[in-house]
Amino acid sequence: MAQLVVTPLASSHRFTAGDELLSHLLEALAQVQLSLEDYDLLVVTSKVVSKCEGRVVPFDGTAQMREALIIGESRRILRRRGPLHITETHQGFVNANAGIDFSNTEPNTAVLLPVDSDKSARALRAQIEHATGVTIGVVITDTFGRTWRNGVADVALGAAGIHVIDDLRGQQDDSGNTLEVTQVAIADEIASAANLVVAKDGHTPFVHIRGLATKHFGASSVAEQILRSANDDLFR
Repeated sequence: MAQLVVTPLASSHRFTAGDELLSHLLEALAQVQLSLEDYDLLVVTSKVVSKCEGRVVPFDGTAQMREALIIGESRRILRRRGPLHITETHQGFVNANAGIDFSNTEPNTAVLLPVDSDKSARALRAQIEHATGVTIGVVITDTFGRTWRNGVADVALGAAGIHVIDDLRGQQDDSGNTLEVTQVAIADEIASAANLVVAKDGHTPFVHIRGLATKHFGASSVAEQILRSANDDLFR
């Protein structure tokens, strides 16, 4: 029987532009006496990626500047209600307020999403594998609301080293019926599993996961395989 072991990796470091994620990640692993093994997963919150990549911008707290930042990070505004904007970002994500974090950040600043989370995940994975010699997967996550459901959940913004979708189309279910549409968002499920152990005080930027089936490891992309195009979306 498959079993996942999900371990939070704390760090008290205040990440800023130019910081090297690798050293802080390895330090967090050492603190819980964990050594990486082949087919481990490392989950990283998008906020620390954004901070290291210099995606923190001034924010004066005014509605005007809030609006300007949201519009600047959006390909288009899909819906509005008061200060809430449902946006399609330049990266292709449909979310609230372009995914900009106006809270849980330093005073008078806002944190934008990474420019290319798949690219960020690939770069971090390459650094980790070079430093440790093991084959792993990396998932970069953020918290999104969900259409037609209350509450938020973590989803994958970028990934490297794993198949983000488990495509079961053409296989048979336990009744012998052929599956026609079933595609499991493995990367999003990983993100939500990791979020269960992340403290909301911002001091758990990393999560280590062990036990994911090896069939889920390989090359793919959140942007290319999880994001649904507007042409395939009944609501855009």
